[in-house]
Amino acid sequence: MEKRDLTCIGCPLGCQITVTMENGEVTDVKGNTCPRGDKYAREEVTNPTRVVTSIVKVEGGNLAAVSVKTKDVIPKGKIFDILDEIKPVVVKAPVKIGDVIVPNVAGTGVDVIATKNIQA
Repeated sequence: MEKRDLTCIGCPLGCQITVTMENGEVTDVKGNTCPRGDKYAREEVTNPTRVVTSIVKVEGGNLAAVSVKTKDVIPKGKIFDILDEIKPVVVKAPVKIGDVIVPNVAGTGVDVIATKNIQA
C-alpha cells in the first residue's frame, strides 16, 4: 500500500489530500471538501496533466511578445519539451486571441494558442 499527500489545485481552498494506492490503483481519497478534489487527486497520481503558459516573440507589433498557452491539458512529463519547442518561435503581428501559434506541440496533439491581441 502506498500513500501520497497532495495539495489540491482544483479550487481556491487548497485542501490537503491523502491518496491511498494499491498495485497502481487508487483505493481511497481523503481530505477533499468538494468533488473536484477527488477528481484532481485521482488524476494527479495516475495521469498528471497541466496547461502550459509562456510567451512568444512578436515582430512588427505594438508589443514585443504575446502570451500563449496550450489549448488543452498536456501530460506533465512533456512540459519541458513544449517549452523547448516554443522558445525559438517568432510570430508576425497582428496576432488575435485564439490564433494557433504552434500546432501539435511536441507531438501531443494539442495546439499552443495566443491569449492576447497584438496590433501591427
